[in-house]
Amino acid sequence: MLMNAPRGTKDILPDGIGQWLYLEQKIREICGCYGYKEIRTPLFEHTELFQRGIGDTTDVVEKEMYTFTDRGGRSITLRPENTAAAVRAYLQNKLYAGTALTKLFYIGSMFRYDRPQAGRYREFHQFGVEALGEMNPAVDAEIIILAVRFLESLGLKDLSLSLNSVGCPQCRPVYRQRLQEFFKDKLSGLCEDCQSRYDRNPMRILDCKHEQCQQLSIGAPEITDCLCDECRDHFSRVQEYLRTAGISFQLDPRLVRGLDYYTKTAFEVKYAPLGAQSAVAGGGRYDGLVEEIGGSPTPAVGFAVGLERVLLALEQQQLLPALPDAVDVFVVALGENVQTAAFQLLMAMRSAGLSAQMDFAGRSMKAQMKQANKANARFVVILGEDEVREQAATLRNMQTSEQEKVTMKEIINKLCAEVKG
Repeated sequence: MLMNAPRGTKDILPDGIGQWLYLEQKIREICGCYGYKEIRTPLFEHTELFQRGIGDTTDVVEKEMYTFTDRGGRSITLRPENTAAAVRAYLQNKLYAGTALTKLFYIGSMFRYDRPQAGRYREFHQFGVEALGEMNPAVDAEIIILAVRFLESLGLKDLSLSLNSVGCPQCRPVYRQRLQEFFKDKLSGLCEDCQSRYDRNPMRILDCKHEQCQQLSIGAPEITDCLCDECRDHFSRVQEYLRTAGISFQLDPRLVRGLDYYTKTAFEVKYAPLGAQSAVAGGGRYDGLVEEIGGSPTPAVGFAVGLERVLLALEQQQLLPALPDAVDVFVVALGENVQTAAFQLLMAMRSAGLSAQMDFAGRSMKAQMKQANKANARFVVILGEDEVREQAATLRNMQTSEQEKVTMKEIINKLCAEVKG
């Protein structure tokens, strides 16, 4: 019986890997411009890290994590997001030493047990950015601008930025009380999850995807009416910095994000042509997370971009660049007796830094030339028994169809000069 990949996962095949490399190149370019350094964390962490960091009232922790017990009896979870892991690495490796602001980015696989759909998988890939150690709202603005500029650099135009403040531990209890008062008479109509959230974290009700809960939440109090003076001032200054940078946005008082660690700024970037699942990037400030994980109180802000969603958007808008898989030289060996000489030449070409291929099946010259065309070879080197005796080869330029005899001593240097200029 043929074995298939698990549901919700997808192979990235050779003909598509160029698109991923293109995205990763763009990520590294823009992060370099903004001064962010790459970090790579383990694919799995202790489960407690995500329970404490993300919040046990979130759908991610309650329903979507891949958790197992290892042979040592420890509870381990495949990372469902990377912020908590990045903060853990920041603390464990003392990345805060000697600097007021630590700027990190990552690219990697995340895992959530969710219903697979277009651009959403159970193993998915995120690009994320984290800035730790600075409270200044200019850092919030920088993070948001980086996310928008990255997406714009790919050619995406129909982007919309939504912005909100979710308050802080000082003002959020006031909002919590108002929400509970609002939903008190509607509690029986809420879904089972939201009934549970009513006592634990009523803000999560606003993020529920059930249509009935969305209808019952219409007219709910807005958190911006409950902000303390510090949060209100911070939010105002973030907006001022965004306007200064020419970034358009709309305020969305219902935007709370799906993770419990957010404080103050929350934002989301949507790409409308993707339809109902249009969010491609989102994030915000999480000033309490470092302390929650065991560090000193440390302000922090970040975002994550779903790369599958971005690739889907680029494909829909035909914005993916053509990335031909070209080879410098293809060696055509005519006859069994020249295979050794052709293989020796092939290795010499590769040692000289040329990308080179040859046919190992001993097919006809016509079949080998067809293979060279399929490989987009710039040059073909033809070796037959006569060429081996003469210590020469026929060099053919596949673009101009010109060909010439070149000695074995000269052919590597000539090819390097042609290919590398």
